[in-house]
Amino acid sequence: MNANTLNTSTDTRLPRSQRLKADTMETHDVLDKRIMASKPFETTQNYTRFLQAQYAFLRDVDALYEHAGLAALLPDLEQRRRYDSIAADLRDLGAPVPADAAVAPFGPQLDLATALGWLYVSEGSKLGAAILYKLAGKIGLDEHHGARHLAGHPDGRARHWRDFTAVLDTAPLDLDGEARVIEGARAAFMRMHGHVEAYVE
Repeated sequence: MNANTLNTSTDTRLPRSQRLKADTMETHDVLDKRIMASKPFETTQNYTRFLQAQYAFLRDVDALYEHAGLAALLPDLEQRRRYDSIAADLRDLGAPVPADAAVAPFGPQLDLATALGWLYVSEGSKLGAAILYKLAGKIGLDEHHGARHLAGHPDGRARHWRDFTAVLDTAPLDLDGEARVIEGARAAFMRMHGHVEAYVE
């Protein structure tokens, strides 16, 4: 999509991460409301369905954590992945692993700007996971059983997020790259929405 045709925030005085938040707010809000409407923490069965949707998304984005361009910007990139932890959560609950997606969301040669947009969604979800982790505790789940992927980073969620946004805000991108970051983030939110529709009642 051409940068001139993409509906974006135009206040370039704001850091890129804040512009990206504004440009994806509507899509993000729709997703959050859809997830919470399913009452994922009311019963273990509801949570399991939510977990399967989360698993499908984290499997989609796992390749990002091996992306050479992202790794050059984020030395701790590999340690940020959550695919193994959510797979363990599914095993804890005896839940079936979702089938592989018919079509991958992106190929191995994903450009850096689009990859940053996808990673923004994946990393940003860890902030919201702070609330979800507390809710999971009400149905007997924690970082040792069933809710590993929701647990915070040892350094703290806020610091972990700040480290990422510092990189996101300073990555050198041209105008077309700015548009691809937004496209990537919106595509990631829509991908997760598709998984929620597939697995969550």
